[in-house]
Amino acid sequence: MSWIILIIAGLLEICWSVGLKYTDGFTRPLPSVLVGLAIFASLFLLGVAVRTLPLGTAYAVWVGIGVLGASIADVMLFNQPFSAARAGFLVLLVVALAGLKATTQE
Repeated sequence: MSWIILIIAGLLEICWSVGLKYTDGFTRPLPSVLVGLAIFASLFLLGVAVRTLPLGTAYAVWVGIGVLGASIADVMLFNQPFSAARAGFLVLLVVALAGLKATTQE
C-alpha cells in the first residue's frame, strides 16, 4: 500500500510542478491555490509512505516520478524539444527507479 501512496504522491508532484507554469509567479489566484493544495497533498502522502518505506528510496522515487512527468509535460504542453539523448536519460531514470523498488524491502 505504501508504494501506491508514494506513486500518488509522485503524480501530485507532477501536477504542482506543471501547475507552476500556470500560476504566473503566483499572481493568478486559482492556479496558485491548486498548486498549493497539490504541494500539501503530495508532501503529506510522501510522509505517509515513509512510515514504512526507507526515506532515501521513497524520496528518490517521489522525485523521479516528478522529474519524469514534468519532462514529458514540458514536451507535450510547452513544446520543448525532445532529443534522443533526453529520451535515453529518462529511460535511465526509469531503470534506476525500478532498481530502487526491486531492492527495497518494505
